[in-house]
Amino acid sequence: MPRMLDVSDAVRAEIGDEEADRLLAGENAPGSYDCTSCRTPGDSEQERTSTVLFVGDETAVLAFAHAGCLPSQVVQVTEEQLLGAVRSIGAAGEMAGADAVAAGTPHAAVPEQAVLGVTSGLVLVDGELHPALVVEPTSAIARPGSDGTGDDFLPLLVEQGFLPVTALTSVPPVLHGWSVLLAVGQLHAVLQPSANGGQPVAWWQAHQPLQVTDSWRAAANKHQQVLLFAAPVGSIGRQPREDLLRGALDRAAAHGRLVGAALPLAGT
Repeated sequence: MPRMLDVSDAVRAEIGDEEADRLLAGENAPGSYDCTSCRTPGDSEQERTSTVLFVGDETAVLAFAHAGCLPSQVVQVTEEQLLGAVRSIGAAGEMAGADAVAAGTPHAAVPEQAVLGVTSGLVLVDGELHPALVVEPTSAIARPGSDGTGDDFLPLLVEQGFLPVTALTSVPPVLHGWSVLLAVGQLHAVLQPSANGGQPVAWWQAHQPLQVTDSWRAAANKHQQVLLFAAPVGSIGRQPREDLLRGALDRAAAHGRLVGAALPLAGT
C-alpha cells in the first residue's frame, strides 16, 4: 500500500530516484514508526510522514517523522553520533531491519533508530528547586566495537565524567567542558568537549528547539547551571508530571541506574 510520505528534493538527490520511488510506493517504508522529532508513534499509512536523512562523514541513516514535526530534509550530523545510533539498534547484520550504508550509495530505510529522549523538569534538591534534564535512550546503547548485546550507556557516561547518583539529596558536581545551550527561552542542545580540543560539539541536539517553562528558565538563570540525569532505557519513562518524574528518578537512583552532573548554562 502506498505510504503518505514526503520525500524532499534534497533527500531524493541523496538516496536516488529508484529508492525514493520505492519508498513512495510503500516497498521500503514502515507502516508504524517512532517520530525522530517528538518520539511518539506515527503511521505512514494514516498520516503525512516526512523522510529525514541523517548524513555523517561516511554513513547515512533514513528516519521518519510526523510531517507536522519536521519537513523532509537532509540533516548533517557527526559520524560518531550516527554510528552510535546505528550501534544501539543491534550488532552489525542483526539490526532488526536497519541498515547503514556508505555515503554516495543507495540508502536503505531504517524504520526505527535509538534516540535520546530528553525531559525537562524542576527537581527539589536539598530544599531548593533546580532545573533538570532527564535523558533516557529508546533502546540499549552498545559500546563501540562490542557485540551490541549489552547496555553500556551509563558506563560510557561515567567515563565522560558523570557520577553515579544513589539518592537525590545533593547537587551533583559540575562537569566542566559540558554545557546546556538555552537561547530565546528554548532548549537547543547539550554540548560536550570536542575530541580535538576545538569548539564544543553537540552530544544531544533538538531537531526543533524545545520550549521550556518560565519557571524552569528562571531557575536555570538563577543557578547558571542545569542538572542532567541519565538512565538506561526503561528506567524513567515518559512522566507527565514533575512529581511522577521525581519518583521515577528516586527509583532509578535506588536501583543504581542513574548518573548525573551539573552542567553550566550557555545562553539565557
